[in-house]
Amino acid sequence: MEFFDNPVVPGFSPDPSVCRVGRDYYLATSSFEYAPGVPLWHSRDLMNWRRIGHALDRPSQLSFPDTLLSSEGVYAPTLRHHDGRFWLITTVVGGAGNILVTADSPEGPWSDPLPLALPGIDPDLAWDEDGVCWCLFSAASGIRAARIDPATGAVLGESVPVWSGSGLQYPEGPHLYRVGEWWYLLLSEGGTERGHALSVARARSPLGPYEPCPANPVLSHRSTDRPVQNTGHGDLIQAHDGSWWMVLLGTRPRGYTPQYHGLGRETFLTPVTWEDGWPLPRPVEERPPAGSLTPSPFPPEPARDDFDSVRLAPCWVSVRQHPATGARLDERPGHLVLHARGESLDRPGTVFVGRRQESPDCSARTLVDAGTGRAGLAVRLDEAHHYEVEYDAGTVRVRARIGPLATTVAERSLGPGNGHPGRITLRLDIRTTDVLPPMVTTVGQDFSGDALGARAGGPDTVVLGHETADGRFEALASLDGRYLTTEVAGGFTGRVIGMYVTRGSAAFDWFELTGS
Repeated sequence: MEFFDNPVVPGFSPDPSVCRVGRDYYLATSSFEYAPGVPLWHSRDLMNWRRIGHALDRPSQLSFPDTLLSSEGVYAPTLRHHDGRFWLITTVVGGAGNILVTADSPEGPWSDPLPLALPGIDPDLAWDEDGVCWCLFSAASGIRAARIDPATGAVLGESVPVWSGSGLQYPEGPHLYRVGEWWYLLLSEGGTERGHALSVARARSPLGPYEPCPANPVLSHRSTDRPVQNTGHGDLIQAHDGSWWMVLLGTRPRGYTPQYHGLGRETFLTPVTWEDGWPLPRPVEERPPAGSLTPSPFPPEPARDDFDSVRLAPCWVSVRQHPATGARLDERPGHLVLHARGESLDRPGTVFVGRRQESPDCSARTLVDAGTGRAGLAVRLDEAHHYEVEYDAGTVRVRARIGPLATTVAERSLGPGNGHPGRITLRLDIRTTDVLPPMVTTVGQDFSGDALGARAGGPDTVVLGHETADGRFEALASLDGRYLTTEVAGGFTGRVIGMYVTRGSAAFDWFELTGS
């Protein structure tokens, strides 16, 4: 029997939406304050996905001010294929509101956005047999529906309430499907934390009245010991072989209670069966059977980027600005050159280019020529929660920002034999084994759990330092990973690991992110 690995899209990739064209599948996920916006993925089996780009990949489509808060930005896209064209509708919170873009190919180019004069978030698109386009969205009163003209973005009449779920808080993420003689409305409720759940109702018309499934919620991992939690915000898809599946978000929390997830909400896949006319997804497993699908994997994404291309690979993102705003590949061959815009990762506006952490255990390395600038390698959740190791005028420094506290944890002045001035390999390792107790600062400090009076309860440990000329890792500090998690920081995103500059300019020769 064939099995596949969940999550199918690891790392910060929430609110998945999927569509099928023949034997090809396409997926979109939320991106929040990161640009480019709305990552897009391609698969031939629903289990193996490769990145193909972004739907909002240029400033004319998506432009954030520095005043945009973390965890605002692009929420919950819906991706559909209709009448030979791809349609993507999403919400830009703190920006343009609900918008619609289209493309002939998922690789783009995608159109400039059409604004929709509709409130709420999490918009959905569905077409009936008469060609009428329905937009469903989440409002304060529950799920509402309106007719729209997708060619112009015009709203045709008032929106009307259709269903508010089974009574749990925050009914959201609606998706509407026509299956046989019924219209099925799938939504999430219970909040996107441990109480997250999926419920479904059906009606003979897109506007209802809706009959709820007797088994609601049809999927929730709340109050269980399953390793995957926060399950919700799903989208149904019928595979080319006739089987039914659901993509949905979930988390992999670790550590002592309440447990913590640093990678953010990830995209999982689970089979769906139909019973008495209702779609019932199975509980989410980390190694589920592939069923009747035949795995069709892609070559793995390169762990290392030598910056030899004319443009950045689609794995790279920046905070509130497109990478091209402060990152250049044409100034120094084979290098990514960053020019400082802000003086600290503690404030919006700093030039940062990173990749999502996709594996719980991983190592990130980069060779930087900082010259007289100040540049480094960071693991970031938001402006108030990040760790970094940086090079600054002959000194390697580890900094930590945890809520209102910002401190230099450790630093070392590099003497003769420790590498060329201004050119150094910085490194950070994240490990889930041998997790250290909290409050550990510098490596080599004498500590024990008994002395600290606190258990090693975080999900992982972040070790930061640099490499010597002969390749040895000189760790300067080990820090508790729980402070870079949603359970501590709040919000909707996950960790992103990358390069930054906070004074002058810096040239990065290569970047490598490997997972265990």
